[in-house]
Amino acid sequence: MSAYGLFPAAHFVVTSGRCADCASVPQALWYFRDETIAVPAPGMPLAGFAPDLSLTEDLAAWQANTAIGADAGYPPLVWLGSPEVVRHVGLSEDGRQLLGADGVRDLRLTPRLPLNRAWFDGSSVAFFHDQPLKLRGWHEDGAFVARTFWPESFALPVRAAMLPLAAEPAALRDWLRGRPQGGARGPFAVESVWRRPGSAGVQPGQPLLGLMLNGAQGDDDEAHSGHFALMTGSVGAAGAIDDWLVNNFYTLDAESEKGIIAAPVPLDNYLGDLNSGQAWYRPSWLLVATLREARTAVHLQAAFGRVYNQFYRHQFAYQHARANCTGISVTTARALGWQVPARGGESWLTAILGLPLLAWRDRSLAKGKAMFDYLTEDRTRLYPAAAFAEMGADLLRLARGEAGRDLGEFERRLADDLDEILLVRLPQFPSSRAWGDSPVEDSVDYRARLPQDPAQRQIIPVPPRPFPAELRDPRAPKEPPLRSDYAVAAWAMVLIAALLLILRRLLA
Repeated sequence: MSAYGLFPAAHFVVTSGRCADCASVPQALWYFRDETIAVPAPGMPLAGFAPDLSLTEDLAAWQANTAIGADAGYPPLVWLGSPEVVRHVGLSEDGRQLLGADGVRDLRLTPRLPLNRAWFDGSSVAFFHDQPLKLRGWHEDGAFVARTFWPESFALPVRAAMLPLAAEPAALRDWLRGRPQGGARGPFAVESVWRRPGSAGVQPGQPLLGLMLNGAQGDDDEAHSGHFALMTGSVGAAGAIDDWLVNNFYTLDAESEKGIIAAPVPLDNYLGDLNSGQAWYRPSWLLVATLREARTAVHLQAAFGRVYNQFYRHQFAYQHARANCTGISVTTARALGWQVPARGGESWLTAILGLPLLAWRDRSLAKGKAMFDYLTEDRTRLYPAAAFAEMGADLLRLARGEAGRDLGEFERRLADDLDEILLVRLPQFPSSRAWGDSPVEDSVDYRARLPQDPAQRQIIPVPPRPFPAELRDPRAPKEPPLRSDYAVAAWAMVLIAALLLILRRLLA
Protein backbone atom coordinates (compact mmCIF):
# COMPACT_ATOMS: atom_id res chain seq x y z
CA MET A 1 0.00 0.00 0.00
CA SER A 2 1.29 3.44 -0.92
CA ALA A 3 2.03 5.74 2.02
CA TYR A 4 3.35 9.14 2.96
CA GLY A 5 5.59 8.26 5.85
CA LEU A 6 3.45 6.80 8.64
CA PHE A 7 0.20 7.80 6.93
CA PRO A 8 -1.67 5.73 4.32
CA ALA A 9 -1.90 7.57 0.99
CA ALA A 10 -5.63 6.79 1.01
CA HIS A 11 -5.99 9.28 3.88
CA PHE A 12 -4.92 12.12 1.58
CA VAL A 13 -6.24 13.89 -1.50
CA VAL A 14 -3.81 14.75 -4.31
CA THR A 15 -4.36 18.30 -5.49
CA SER A 16 -2.52 21.63 -5.79
CA GLY A 17 -2.31 24.65 -3.55
CA ARG A 18 -5.10 26.26 -5.55
CA CYS A 19 -7.68 23.89 -4.08
CA ALA A 20 -10.69 25.77 -2.73
CA ASP A 21 -11.80 23.32 -0.06
CA CYS A 22 -8.52 22.11 1.51
CA ALA A 23 -8.33 22.30 5.30
CA SER A 24 -4.63 23.26 5.28
CA VAL A 25 -3.74 26.75 6.46
CA PRO A 26 -4.01 29.23 3.54
CA GLN A 27 -0.39 30.33 3.98
CA ALA A 28 0.79 26.77 3.28
CA LEU A 29 -1.38 26.49 0.19
CA TRP A 30 -0.04 29.81 -1.15
CA TYR A 31 3.49 28.41 -1.37
CA PHE A 32 2.28 25.37 -3.32
CA ARG A 33 -0.30 27.01 -5.58
CA ASP A 34 1.44 25.61 -8.68
CA GLU A 35 2.74 22.38 -7.15
CA THR A 36 1.30 18.89 -6.74
CA ILE A 37 0.63 18.23 -3.07
CA ALA A 38 -1.29 15.76 -0.94
CA VAL A 39 -3.55 17.21 1.76
CA PRO A 40 -5.34 15.29 4.53
CA ALA A 41 -8.73 14.01 3.41
CA PRO A 42 -11.87 15.33 5.13
CA GLY A 43 -12.19 13.82 8.60
CA MET A 44 -8.47 13.22 9.12
CA PRO A 45 -7.03 14.80 12.29
CA LEU A 46 -4.99 17.89 11.45
CA ALA A 47 -2.00 19.32 13.26
CA GLY A 48 -2.94 22.56 14.97
CA PHE A 49 -1.07 25.68 16.02
CA ALA A 50 -1.39 28.49 18.54
CA PRO A 51 -1.55 31.76 16.57
CA ASP A 52 -0.11 33.93 19.33
CA LEU A 53 2.65 31.70 20.69
CA SER A 54 6.28 31.28 19.70
CA LEU A 55 7.42 27.93 18.36
CA THR A 56 8.88 26.72 21.66
CA GLU A 57 5.87 27.96 23.64
CA ASP A 58 3.47 26.25 21.25
CA LEU A 59 5.36 22.94 21.34
CA ALA A 60 5.68 23.06 25.13
CA ALA A 61 1.94 23.65 25.59
CA TRP A 62 1.07 20.89 23.10
CA GLN A 63 3.55 18.45 24.64
CA ALA A 64 2.13 19.02 28.13
CA ASN A 65 -1.39 18.13 26.97
CA THR A 66 -0.77 15.35 24.43
CA ALA A 67 -0.14 11.69 25.21
CA ILE A 68 2.70 10.16 23.21
CA GLY A 69 1.30 8.35 20.19
CA ALA A 70 -2.29 9.42 20.86
CA ASP A 71 -2.43 12.32 18.40
CA ALA A 72 -2.16 11.43 14.71
CA GLY A 73 -1.63 15.11 13.89
CA TYR A 74 -1.53 14.89 10.09
CA PRO A 75 0.80 17.43 8.43
CA PRO A 76 -0.81 20.40 6.63
CA LEU A 77 0.41 18.92 3.33
CA VAL A 78 2.95 16.61 1.72
CA TRP A 79 4.86 17.96 -1.27
CA LEU A 80 4.70 15.32 -4.01
CA GLY A 81 5.90 17.43 -6.94
CA SER A 82 4.28 15.07 -9.45
CA PRO A 83 0.82 13.53 -9.81
CA GLU A 84 1.90 10.09 -11.08
CA VAL A 85 4.26 7.28 -10.09
CA VAL A 86 5.63 4.43 -12.19
CA ARG A 87 7.45 1.52 -10.56
CA HIS A 88 9.58 -1.42 -11.65
CA VAL A 89 10.67 0.16 -14.94
CA GLY A 90 14.03 0.20 -16.65
CA LEU A 91 15.85 2.90 -18.59
CA SER A 92 16.92 2.21 -22.15
CA GLU A 93 20.60 2.34 -23.01
CA ASP A 94 20.25 5.73 -24.68
CA GLY A 95 18.11 7.11 -21.86
CA ARG A 96 15.18 7.96 -24.14
CA GLN A 97 12.71 5.23 -23.22
CA LEU A 98 11.25 3.45 -20.21
CA LEU A 99 11.02 -0.34 -20.33
CA GLY A 100 8.29 -1.98 -18.28
CA ALA A 101 5.99 -4.98 -18.08
CA ASP A 102 3.39 -2.99 -19.99
CA GLY A 103 5.77 -2.22 -22.86
CA VAL A 104 8.01 0.61 -23.99
CA ARG A 105 7.19 4.31 -23.67
CA ASP A 106 9.11 7.45 -24.55
CA LEU A 107 10.81 9.34 -21.73
CA ARG A 108 11.23 13.08 -21.37
CA LEU A 109 12.65 15.08 -18.47
CA THR A 110 10.96 17.84 -16.50
CA PRO A 111 12.24 21.31 -17.46
CA ARG A 112 15.51 22.40 -15.92
CA LEU A 113 15.26 25.45 -13.65
CA PRO A 114 17.15 28.51 -14.92
CA LEU A 115 19.43 28.75 -11.85
CA ASN A 116 20.22 25.02 -11.79
CA ARG A 117 23.78 24.92 -13.11
CA ALA A 118 24.06 21.17 -13.71
CA TRP A 119 21.83 18.53 -15.20
CA PHE A 120 21.14 14.91 -16.09
CA ASP A 121 23.68 13.73 -18.68
CA GLY A 122 25.29 10.60 -20.12
CA SER A 123 26.78 9.66 -16.75
CA SER A 124 23.26 9.75 -15.28
CA VAL A 125 21.99 7.42 -18.00
CA ALA A 126 24.85 5.00 -17.33
CA PHE A 127 24.09 5.03 -13.59
CA PHE A 128 20.34 4.39 -13.88
CA HIS A 129 20.45 2.05 -16.88
CA ASP A 130 19.97 -1.66 -16.26
CA GLN A 131 18.41 -1.40 -12.78
CA PRO A 132 14.76 -1.24 -11.63
CA LEU A 133 13.52 2.30 -11.08
CA LYS A 134 10.68 4.21 -9.50
CA LEU A 135 9.87 7.51 -11.22
CA ARG A 136 7.58 10.40 -10.34
CA GLY A 137 6.20 12.53 -13.14
CA TRP A 138 3.23 12.63 -15.52
CA HIS A 139 2.10 11.33 -18.90
CA GLU A 140 2.00 13.82 -21.75
CA ASP A 141 1.56 13.23 -25.48
CA GLY A 142 2.27 9.52 -25.17
CA ALA A 143 5.50 9.99 -23.20
CA PHE A 144 6.30 9.94 -19.50
CA VAL A 145 7.80 13.20 -18.24
CA ALA A 146 10.09 12.28 -15.33
CA ARG A 147 10.65 14.64 -12.42
CA THR A 148 12.14 12.15 -9.93
CA PHE A 149 14.46 9.16 -10.40
CA TRP A 150 14.86 6.55 -7.68
CA PRO A 151 16.77 3.21 -7.76
CA GLU A 152 14.54 0.53 -6.23
CA SER A 153 17.66 -1.40 -5.20
CA PHE A 154 18.26 1.28 -2.55
CA ALA A 155 16.53 -0.73 0.18
CA LEU A 156 17.21 -2.20 3.62
CA PRO A 157 18.23 -5.86 3.90
CA VAL A 158 16.52 -8.02 6.51
CA ARG A 159 19.79 -8.44 8.40
CA ALA A 160 22.56 -6.00 7.58
CA ALA A 161 26.17 -6.72 8.44
CA MET A 162 27.11 -5.60 11.95
CA LEU A 163 29.47 -2.65 12.38
CA PRO A 164 31.05 -2.23 15.85
CA LEU A 165 30.68 1.45 16.68
CA ALA A 166 31.25 3.35 19.90
CA ALA A 167 28.31 5.45 21.10
CA GLU A 168 30.36 8.62 20.66
CA PRO A 169 29.94 11.53 18.22
CA ALA A 170 33.56 11.14 17.11
CA ALA A 171 32.87 7.57 15.99
CA LEU A 172 30.02 8.72 13.75
CA ARG A 173 32.13 11.58 12.40
CA ASP A 174 34.88 9.11 11.49
CA TRP A 175 32.32 6.86 9.82
CA LEU A 176 31.05 9.78 7.74
CA ARG A 177 34.54 10.66 6.58
CA GLY A 178 35.73 7.08 6.21
CA ARG A 179 35.48 6.99 2.42
CA PRO A 180 36.86 9.33 -0.26
CA GLN A 181 34.54 12.33 -0.66
CA GLY A 182 32.29 10.81 1.97
CA GLY A 183 31.40 7.96 -0.40
CA ALA A 184 29.97 10.28 -3.08
CA ARG A 185 31.11 7.86 -5.81
CA GLY A 186 30.73 4.70 -3.74
CA PRO A 187 27.95 2.10 -3.56
CA PHE A 188 24.74 2.21 -1.58
CA ALA A 189 25.48 0.46 1.72
CA VAL A 190 23.64 -0.49 4.92
CA GLU A 191 25.26 -1.51 8.22
CA SER A 192 23.75 -2.31 11.62
CA VAL A 193 25.34 -0.70 14.67
CA TRP A 194 22.90 -2.12 17.25
CA ARG A 195 20.24 -4.81 17.18
CA ARG A 196 17.99 -5.84 20.07
CA PRO A 197 18.61 -9.46 21.16
CA GLY A 198 15.96 -11.67 19.57
CA SER A 199 15.12 -9.14 16.85
CA ALA A 200 13.82 -10.64 13.61
CA GLY A 201 15.61 -7.92 11.66
CA VAL A 202 14.06 -5.37 9.33
CA GLN A 203 10.46 -6.25 8.49
CA PRO A 204 7.97 -4.66 6.03
CA GLY A 205 5.56 -2.36 7.83
CA GLN A 206 7.92 -1.78 10.74
CA PRO A 207 7.73 1.86 11.97
CA LEU A 208 10.86 3.97 12.22
CA LEU A 209 12.32 7.37 12.80
CA GLY A 210 15.62 8.57 11.49
CA LEU A 211 18.20 11.26 10.79
CA MET A 212 19.01 12.52 7.28
CA LEU A 213 22.36 14.19 6.61
CA ASN A 214 23.39 15.55 3.23
CA GLY A 215 27.01 16.43 2.52
CA ALA A 216 28.86 19.43 1.17
CA GLN A 217 28.22 20.54 -2.39
CA GLY A 218 31.17 20.64 -4.76
CA ASP A 219 30.04 23.76 -6.64
CA ASP A 220 28.56 26.07 -4.00
CA ASP A 221 30.79 27.65 -1.36
CA GLU A 222 27.78 28.51 0.79
CA ALA A 223 26.85 24.82 1.10
CA HIS A 224 29.84 23.13 2.75
CA SER A 225 27.91 22.54 5.98
CA GLY A 226 25.42 20.22 4.28
CA HIS A 227 21.77 19.81 5.21
CA PHE A 228 19.90 18.00 7.98
CA ALA A 229 16.39 16.65 8.53
CA LEU A 230 14.43 14.25 10.74
CA MET A 231 12.24 11.64 9.10
CA THR A 232 9.55 9.11 10.00
CA GLY A 233 7.88 6.26 8.15
CA SER A 234 7.63 2.52 7.91
CA VAL A 235 9.65 -0.06 6.04
CA GLY A 236 8.21 -0.79 2.62
CA ALA A 237 7.98 -4.06 0.70
CA ALA A 238 11.39 -5.71 0.26
CA GLY A 239 12.93 -3.11 2.59
CA ALA A 240 11.92 -0.10 0.46
CA ILE A 241 12.72 3.34 1.88
CA ASP A 242 11.30 5.60 -0.83
CA ASP A 243 8.00 6.53 0.89
CA TRP A 244 9.48 7.70 4.19
CA LEU A 245 8.62 11.30 5.06
CA VAL A 246 11.52 13.75 5.34
CA ASN A 247 10.78 16.96 7.28
CA ASN A 248 12.70 19.41 5.12
CA PHE A 249 13.23 23.04 6.13
CA TYR A 250 14.55 25.72 3.77
CA THR A 251 14.06 29.46 3.82
CA LEU A 252 10.63 30.51 2.57
CA ASP A 253 11.71 34.08 1.85
CA ALA A 254 13.91 33.34 -1.19
CA GLU A 255 13.42 31.37 -4.40
CA SER A 256 15.81 28.41 -4.15
CA GLU A 257 17.93 27.77 -7.23
CA LYS A 258 16.86 24.14 -6.79
CA GLY A 259 13.16 24.95 -6.56
CA ILE A 260 12.99 23.67 -2.98
CA ILE A 261 10.05 24.66 -0.81
CA ALA A 262 10.11 23.68 2.85
CA ALA A 263 7.72 20.77 3.42
CA PRO A 264 7.31 17.18 4.50
CA VAL A 265 8.38 15.31 1.36
CA PRO A 266 8.72 11.62 0.38
CA LEU A 267 12.32 10.45 0.59
CA ASP A 268 12.60 9.56 -3.10
CA ASN A 269 11.43 13.06 -4.01
CA TYR A 270 13.70 14.69 -1.42
CA LEU A 271 16.75 12.91 -2.84
CA GLY A 272 15.86 12.18 -6.46
CA ASP A 273 13.94 15.20 -7.86
CA LEU A 274 15.88 16.31 -10.96
CA ASN A 275 16.04 19.93 -9.78
CA SER A 276 15.68 19.85 -6.00
CA GLY A 277 16.85 16.33 -5.11
CA GLN A 278 19.77 16.37 -2.69
CA ALA A 279 21.31 13.24 -4.22
CA TRP A 280 22.08 15.19 -7.40
CA TYR A 281 24.21 17.62 -5.38
CA ARG A 282 26.06 15.59 -2.76
CA PRO A 283 26.34 12.26 -0.91
CA SER A 284 23.93 11.51 1.93
CA TRP A 285 23.82 9.42 5.10
CA LEU A 286 20.91 8.07 7.11
CA LEU A 287 20.72 6.84 10.67
CA VAL A 288 17.59 4.71 10.86
CA ALA A 289 16.02 3.48 14.10
CA THR A 290 13.45 0.74 13.47
CA LEU A 291 10.82 0.50 16.20
CA ARG A 292 8.62 -2.15 17.80
CA GLU A 293 5.84 0.43 18.18
CA ALA A 294 5.09 3.60 16.20
CA ARG A 295 4.14 5.87 19.13
CA THR A 296 7.30 8.00 19.35
CA ALA A 297 7.54 8.38 15.57
CA VAL A 298 3.85 9.38 15.41
CA HIS A 299 4.40 11.92 18.19
CA LEU A 300 7.44 13.39 16.47
CA GLN A 301 5.64 13.73 13.13
CA ALA A 302 2.62 15.33 14.80
CA ALA A 303 4.92 17.90 16.39
CA PHE A 304 6.39 18.71 12.99
CA GLY A 305 2.88 19.33 11.70
CA ARG A 306 2.57 22.15 14.24
CA VAL A 307 6.03 23.45 13.32
CA TYR A 308 5.13 23.65 9.63
CA ASN A 309 1.89 25.48 10.40
CA GLN A 310 3.83 28.08 12.35
CA PHE A 311 6.54 28.28 9.69
CA TYR A 312 4.17 28.81 6.75
CA ARG A 313 2.29 31.46 8.78
CA HIS A 314 5.57 33.30 9.47
CA GLN A 315 5.20 32.95 13.23
CA PHE A 316 8.93 32.36 13.07
CA ALA A 317 11.37 32.83 10.22
CA TYR A 318 14.22 30.76 8.83
CA GLN A 319 17.46 32.28 10.11
CA HIS A 320 20.81 30.78 9.19
CA ALA A 321 22.27 30.83 12.71
CA ARG A 322 19.25 30.59 15.01
CA ALA A 323 16.67 28.67 12.99
CA ASN A 324 18.15 26.81 10.04
CA CYS A 325 17.26 23.25 8.99
CA THR A 326 19.29 21.84 11.88
CA GLY A 327 18.15 24.30 14.53
CA ILE A 328 14.46 23.82 13.76
CA SER A 329 14.82 20.03 13.83
CA VAL A 330 16.84 19.89 17.06
CA THR A 331 14.58 22.43 18.76
CA THR A 332 11.55 20.27 17.92
CA ALA A 333 13.19 17.11 19.28
CA ARG A 334 14.25 18.85 22.49
CA ALA A 335 10.75 20.29 22.96
CA LEU A 336 9.41 16.73 23.04
CA GLY A 337 11.84 15.79 25.81
CA TRP A 338 14.68 14.28 23.78
CA GLN A 339 17.65 15.75 25.66
CA VAL A 340 19.93 16.07 22.65
CA PRO A 341 23.43 16.87 24.00
CA ALA A 342 24.59 20.40 23.23
CA ARG A 343 28.09 21.38 22.09
CA GLY A 344 27.70 25.05 22.90
CA GLY A 345 29.03 27.98 20.93
CA GLU A 346 32.33 27.77 19.14
CA SER A 347 33.97 30.89 20.64
CA TRP A 348 32.28 33.72 22.50
CA LEU A 349 35.58 35.60 22.87
CA THR A 350 36.27 35.51 19.12
CA ALA A 351 32.69 36.57 18.46
CA ILE A 352 32.83 39.53 20.86
CA LEU A 353 36.17 40.83 19.61
CA GLY A 354 35.53 39.97 15.98
CA LEU A 355 32.17 41.71 15.57
CA PRO A 356 33.49 45.28 15.35
CA LEU A 357 36.65 44.25 13.51
CA LEU A 358 34.76 42.39 10.77
CA ALA A 359 32.13 45.12 10.52
CA TRP A 360 34.90 47.72 10.09
CA ARG A 361 36.96 45.64 7.65
CA ASP A 362 34.05 44.74 5.37
CA ARG A 363 32.09 47.95 5.96
CA SER A 364 29.14 45.75 6.87
CA LEU A 365 27.51 45.55 10.27
CA ALA A 366 25.34 42.72 8.94
CA LYS A 367 28.42 40.55 8.29
CA GLY A 368 29.80 41.27 11.75
CA LYS A 369 26.48 40.36 13.34
CA ALA A 370 26.19 37.16 11.29
CA MET A 371 29.68 36.08 12.39
CA PHE A 372 28.75 36.73 16.03
CA ASP A 373 25.56 34.66 15.81
CA TYR A 374 27.34 31.77 14.08
CA LEU A 375 30.18 31.60 16.62
CA THR A 376 27.87 31.76 19.65
CA GLU A 377 25.15 29.34 18.51
CA ASP A 378 25.04 25.81 19.93
CA ARG A 379 26.86 23.85 17.25
CA THR A 380 24.37 20.99 17.60
CA ARG A 381 21.71 23.42 16.35
CA LEU A 382 23.96 25.05 13.75
CA TYR A 383 25.93 22.37 11.91
CA PRO A 384 24.10 19.40 10.30
CA ALA A 385 27.04 17.05 10.84
CA ALA A 386 27.22 17.96 14.54
CA ALA A 387 23.50 17.29 15.00
CA PHE A 388 23.78 13.96 13.16
CA ALA A 389 26.72 12.85 15.31
CA GLU A 390 25.27 13.99 18.65
CA MET A 391 21.76 12.65 18.03
CA GLY A 392 23.05 9.42 16.54
CA ALA A 393 25.42 8.76 19.44
CA ASP A 394 22.65 9.59 21.90
CA LEU A 395 20.29 7.10 20.21
CA LEU A 396 22.96 4.44 20.56
CA ARG A 397 23.37 5.23 24.26
CA LEU A 398 19.59 5.07 24.77
CA ALA A 399 19.51 1.69 23.02
CA ARG A 400 22.36 0.32 25.13
CA GLY A 401 21.05 1.73 28.41
CA GLU A 402 24.06 4.05 28.69
CA ALA A 403 22.40 7.47 28.55
CA GLY A 404 23.80 8.44 31.95
CA ARG A 405 20.88 10.74 32.82
CA ASP A 406 17.32 10.61 34.07
CA LEU A 407 15.12 9.94 31.06
CA GLY A 408 11.90 11.78 30.29
CA GLU A 409 8.79 9.99 29.04
CA PHE A 410 9.60 10.42 25.34
CA GLU A 411 13.14 9.10 25.83
CA ARG A 412 11.97 6.13 27.94
CA ARG A 413 9.42 5.07 25.35
CA LEU A 414 11.87 5.58 22.51
CA ALA A 415 14.46 3.44 24.30
CA ASP A 416 11.85 0.73 24.99
CA ASP A 417 10.69 0.69 21.37
CA LEU A 418 14.07 0.61 19.60
CA ASP A 419 14.59 -2.60 17.66
CA GLU A 420 17.62 -1.84 15.49
CA ILE A 421 19.83 1.10 14.52
CA LEU A 422 21.17 1.18 10.98
CA LEU A 423 23.63 3.41 9.16
CA VAL A 424 23.01 3.94 5.46
CA ARG A 425 25.30 5.49 2.83
CA LEU A 426 23.73 6.94 -0.29
CA PRO A 427 26.02 7.99 -3.15
CA GLN A 428 25.61 11.14 -5.19
CA PHE A 429 23.74 10.60 -8.46
CA PRO A 430 26.12 11.25 -11.39
CA SER A 431 25.38 14.26 -13.60
CA SER A 432 27.27 17.25 -15.00
CA ARG A 433 27.49 18.58 -11.41
CA ALA A 434 30.76 18.53 -9.44
CA TRP A 435 31.13 15.78 -6.85
CA GLY A 436 30.25 16.63 -3.26
CA ASP A 437 32.00 15.65 -0.03
CA SER A 438 31.44 15.13 3.69
CA PRO A 439 30.10 18.21 5.52
CA VAL A 440 32.11 20.51 7.79
CA GLU A 441 31.51 20.68 11.56
CA ASP A 442 32.92 24.07 12.54
CA SER A 443 34.11 27.40 11.17
CA VAL A 444 37.75 26.27 10.97
CA ASP A 445 36.70 23.36 8.75
CA TYR A 446 34.51 25.71 6.74
CA ARG A 447 37.23 28.28 6.05
CA ALA A 448 39.60 25.50 4.98
CA ARG A 449 37.16 24.55 2.20
CA LEU A 450 36.82 28.10 0.86
CA PRO A 451 39.07 29.30 -1.99
CA GLN A 452 41.58 31.81 -0.63
CA ASP A 453 40.70 34.28 -3.36
CA PRO A 454 37.17 35.58 -2.71
CA ALA A 455 36.73 36.09 -6.44
CA GLN A 456 37.04 32.33 -6.93
CA ARG A 457 34.25 31.48 -4.50
CA GLN A 458 31.11 30.06 -6.06
CA ILE A 459 27.94 31.64 -4.68
CA ILE A 460 24.53 31.36 -6.31
CA PRO A 461 22.43 34.52 -5.88
CA VAL A 462 18.72 33.82 -5.51
CA PRO A 463 15.76 36.19 -5.84
CA PRO A 464 13.51 37.01 -2.87
CA ARG A 465 10.04 35.53 -2.38
CA PRO A 466 7.94 38.27 -0.73
CA PHE A 467 5.22 37.00 1.60
CA PRO A 468 1.80 38.61 0.94
CA ALA A 469 0.83 41.13 3.59
CA GLU A 470 -2.76 39.89 3.57
CA LEU A 471 -1.59 36.45 4.75
CA ARG A 472 0.16 37.82 7.83
CA ASP A 473 -1.67 37.33 11.10
CA PRO A 474 -1.44 40.32 13.49
CA ARG A 475 -1.62 37.87 16.40
CA ALA A 476 1.69 36.27 15.44
CA PRO A 477 4.39 36.94 18.06
CA LYS A 478 7.36 39.13 17.23
CA GLU A 479 10.71 37.41 16.76
CA PRO A 480 13.04 37.88 19.75
CA PRO A 481 16.26 39.88 19.16
CA LEU A 482 19.34 38.02 17.95
CA ARG A 483 22.30 37.61 20.28
CA SER A 484 24.19 39.92 17.94
CA ASP A 485 21.62 42.66 18.55
CA TYR A 486 22.54 42.63 22.23
CA ALA A 487 26.24 42.53 21.30
CA VAL A 488 25.89 45.59 19.06
CA ALA A 489 24.05 47.42 21.84
CA ALA A 490 26.79 46.49 24.32
CA TRP A 491 29.55 47.67 21.96
CA ALA A 492 27.62 50.89 21.35
CA MET A 493 27.50 51.51 25.10
CA VAL A 494 31.24 50.82 25.37
CA LEU A 495 31.99 53.26 22.54
CA ILE A 496 29.72 55.92 24.01
CA ALA A 497 31.35 55.51 27.41
CA ALA A 498 34.80 55.76 25.83
CA LEU A 499 33.85 58.89 23.89
CA LEU A 500 32.40 60.49 27.01
CA LEU A 501 35.58 59.68 28.92
CA ILE A 502 37.73 61.19 26.17
CA LEU A 503 35.51 64.26 25.98
CA ARG A 504 35.66 64.70 29.74
CA ARG A 505 39.45 64.60 29.70
CA LEU A 506 39.61 67.05 26.82
CA LEU A 507 37.35 69.50 28.69
CA ALA A 508 39.10 69.08 32.03
